[in-house]
Amino acid sequence: MPDLNLSRLANDLYRLPIPGGPAHLLNAYLWREEEEITLIDTGWAGSAPLFDEALRQLGRSRSDVKRIVLTHFHEDHAGSAAEIARWGDVEIIAGAADAPFVSGTLPGPLPQLTDSERTIHADSEDPPQGPPCRVDREVHGGDVLDFAGGARVIEAQGHTPGSIALYLPAANTVLTGDAVAEFNGEVILGVFNTDREAARQSLAQIAETKAQIAGFGHGNPILKDAYRFIREAQDPFAA
Repeated sequence: MPDLNLSRLANDLYRLPIPGGPAHLLNAYLWREEEEITLIDTGWAGSAPLFDEALRQLGRSRSDVKRIVLTHFHEDHAGSAAEIARWGDVEIIAGAADAPFVSGTLPGPLPQLTDSERTIHADSEDPPQGPPCRVDREVHGGDVLDFAGGARVIEAQGHTPGSIALYLPAANTVLTGDAVAEFNGEVILGVFNTDREAARQSLAQIAETKAQIAGFGHGNPILKDAYRFIREAQDPFAA
């Protein structure tokens, strides 16, 4: 197993980098409460042992995992959801528009790549879905989840039709999924979108949280004034 690089971002929020595959600095997150653990994204298929070890380092076990929140259906974020869901009574939560892609009921849409994006990701005819996983709860913008002081769902369509971000009041932190990324020291619009204009518009909704800390699906976190960086995020792969 690769070395684990679990780090604490705020209060009971931990960042778990996921190695392997071509993705840039892929991350998942764990929220720890007294009697339960929430996972935000699950990495590639086969990443479950990383989470098992992360739980061990936090003094917890598989049976403590209460829920998995998937920011979108892509294989690098939802790939291990089905495996981890078998650990116990785990609720799987996803944006309503992405739910059929997570479950495998429908094929997901392909990203519409720009010429710049094609230099880092080849076109493909296969939807970037991981192993099918049931969805127990479909959420929409404004829904509140029962962890982190009432985690608020933010609709962040554009990367995928049902992409979501989460604002965690107990940590004044936003987890953006792939709506936003950190790349070479800059905060940018996430790449490989199905609707680039919708993705751009989602930045304002995420910035409205006024979150001090941001954890991205890809890249290093921002630990101060994160909402300002998100509001001013550039789109270097637009052309």
